[in-house]
Amino acid sequence: MEYVILAVVIAVVAIGAITGLVVSGRRRKELDRPSQTPTITAPPAAHRPSAPTKPTEGAAEPTAPPATAAPEAEAPEAPEAEAPKAAAAPAAEQPVEEVRIEEAEAAPAIEVPEPTAGRLVRLRSRLSRSQSTLGKGLLTLLSRDRLDEDTWEEIEETLLTADVGVGATQELVDNLRTRVKVLGTRTPDELRGLLREELIKLIGPELDRTVHSVKTDGGPAVVLVVGVNGVGKTTTTGKLARVLVADGRKVVLGAADTFRAAAADQLQTWGERVGAHTVRGPEGGDPASVAFDAVKQGIADGVDTVLVDTAGRLHTKTGLMDELGKVKRVVEKHGPVDEVLLVLDATTGQNGLVQARVFAEVVDITGIVLTKLDGTAKGGIVISVQRELGVPVKLIGLGEGADDLAPFEPGAFVDALLG
Repeated sequence: MEYVILAVVIAVVAIGAITGLVVSGRRRKELDRPSQTPTITAPPAAHRPSAPTKPTEGAAEPTAPPATAAPEAEAPEAPEAEAPKAAAAPAAEQPVEEVRIEEAEAAPAIEVPEPTAGRLVRLRSRLSRSQSTLGKGLLTLLSRDRLDEDTWEEIEETLLTADVGVGATQELVDNLRTRVKVLGTRTPDELRGLLREELIKLIGPELDRTVHSVKTDGGPAVVLVVGVNGVGKTTTTGKLARVLVADGRKVVLGAADTFRAAAADQLQTWGERVGAHTVRGPEGGDPASVAFDAVKQGIADGVDTVLVDTAGRLHTKTGLMDELGKVKRVVEKHGPVDEVLLVLDATTGQNGLVQARVFAEVVDITGIVLTKLDGTAKGGIVISVQRELGVPVKLIGLGEGADDLAPFEPGAFVDALLG
């Protein structure tokens, strides 16, 4: 019996020991776990954000130090968190400023046209190269030892070839023959001076060549630009705007050429370059309506001059010519038209005179603009067109440059002819 009791005690002790060992092993495993899976706790004070933040989900709050749990201690650091935002505000607006700068660069720069005073003197070399046949040819003929009838006939032929015209040619030759015979002029300088005087007399130095671009009784002066197709009316209108702006005028442009594709765009480009507003209408619209609106705009803006570019028309087309008369009548509802400038291509010669006659019958021409005068030896058209129409040449074109339209000066023109 004693042995049985002893066996039971030994068994109980053994089971207790085994149980203790198992429990001890489990506790050791639990103690080893932190090295493998860290416990989630509140971050140390040195690594916390300056502003109060929401505690990390699942954090063990009892392990957080009490001193750092109060948000009031971190309140003074709030302005430091807002300061970077204030500094970043201009950076957020930067793209807007960049867009504005790009838009300003996209706008066409307003140009300052070359002063008109002395333009013809500057362009004299171009004119003298193209007119050398006329001027130098006459001087060569007049310098001959003996001025017989054959020589005078050659002088007449030279003048007629240059489109001086029959009447003007006869008058010039008669005056030259008389003065050479009476005065006995023979030296080159004397002959040149004599020929210069007679040519200037034919051109008419007493004629008023001013483009009337300012009204004395208030309101803008109205200038109509007319001519046949292909003479460069729109370009001439744009260049004339530069001439007027260079002389201190404020200008509005009227794109009354509604039939030619891109004519209004072309004129608007000319206007933008000198800061002049362009009034335009729909393509194929009523040109008289556009001209009327342009003058109305000029009155509202208080400008000095309204330049109206009209559509090119063949002088043989009665309907188109009547329409030009309508444009003028509609514009005159605002007041009288101050200038009607007829643009002629100097290279067309006598055909230009035919065009001029027809236009003069439809609208009262007040002045002539001769284009492409640097590309022809027919400079005598200046004399013949003035005598034919009884109106002066006011402007001449001597190149394709923006400032190659010059006020006509008889003295400078003759000097260019004679070289």
